Amino acid sequence: MVPTTTCRVCRGTVTEFMDFGRQPLSDAFREPDDTGEEFFYRLAVGACPDCQMVQLMEEVPRERMFHEGYPYYSSGSTVMRAHFEATAEKLLAEHLTGPDPFVVELGCNDGVMLETVARAGVRHLGMEPSGAVSEVARSKGVRVRNAFFEKETALRVREEDGPADVVYAANTFCHIPYVDSVLEGIGELLAPDGVFVFEDPYFGDVSAKASFDQFYDEHFFLFTATSVRNMARRFGLDLVDVERLPTHGGELRYTLAKEGARTPSRAVSAILAEEEERDLTSPEALRSFGDRVRGNCESLTKELRSLRDQGRRVVGYGATAKSATVLNFCGIDAELLEFVCDTTPAKQGRLTPGSGVRVLGHEAFTASYPDYALLLAWNHAEEIMAKEVGFREAGGRWIQYVPDVRIE
Repeated sequence: MVPTTTCRVCRGTVTEFMDFGRQPLSDAFREPDDTGEEFFYRLAVGACPDCQMVQLMEEVPRERMFHEGYPYYSSGSTVMRAHFEATAEKLLAEHLTGPDPFVVELGCNDGVMLETVARAGVRHLGMEPSGAVSEVARSKGVRVRNAFFEKETALRVREEDGPADVVYAANTFCHIPYVDSVLEGIGELLAPDGVFVFEDPYFGDVSAKASFDQFYDEHFFLFTATSVRNMARRFGLDLVDVERLPTHGGELRYTLAKEGARTPSRAVSAILAEEEERDLTSPEALRSFGDRVRGNCESLTKELRSLRDQGRRVVGYGATAKSATVLNFCGIDAELLEFVCDTTPAKQGRLTPGSGVRVLGHEAFTASYPDYALLLAWNHAEEIMAKEVGFREAGGRWIQYVPDVRIE
């Protein structure tokens, strides 16, 4: 991989502001006896002063991340299932009201959103390059095409199915470095009054919470309303609405339409003014972010070493993709964590990427509660803590590191 300082959106010069060092593929959970060479890349983050887009300095080839064995299933969380059902109903009520509407989802995963659209009898198509999860979607009655979305794909879909009233993406668009081809494709695919609706982690929240684990191989971009508007206008689109979401630690849902087709809402002007006041990508703000991240990392490793030296049992909870950044940047390995528990069968019995901590099923957690659990899936904290009442009743305590290190 060749690092670049050229902005993937506007071709300006990107200024690096944070280096997380050598990182593995975030979802490459290896078998314990796998002696093959593990893939690493340099996880460094920069910001473009021209268009204000926050982005990675190195691109990991997409085929290494999204493939037949991709282990993330969107339906794995009760909260997220409810979120996507509500999202589908909102899209159906607000945008899919014509005589024969058509919706396309980029990265439909296991069909958690489109299954509601399918049940409503609405024409749809899910674009999903990862084979295993797409088969789950098909089993739910969702129509899926196994392909990456880009301009050529969009033209084929338009020819076969006609224009789309809605193109939707959740935690997918920020994964795609080649935004030029994607947005050109969306411009070709959308009906004149159609919309592109997408939701992704919001850099405004990442900055406020110092949630540095939102940076990993799959998250090539961290968006703001300002950077999204600047990007959209380069491709004949405009930002016409935004909505704050609590999912995944803080996201924004953006709505783009063809320029002049819709009047931007008041929410757009409000958040643009807020971002201008916060000056999120100024050198001073980015330096402050880096200082807080390094401080949190030092505090976390110090706490874990202290607990180890006291003979306390500490495990990780949630073998998330984002946990790869935390474990590897902070140097947290099997010396500090006994294991990481996770409910995903494809991850169980394997080792966490880079750091080499065993991943065990949830039953390992409940069979003999540890003294402490490092909450790696912190963005699902409310759901997890409601589920794990027994852990707390047994005297267990949670360790959190967003927005700061604390024991609860």
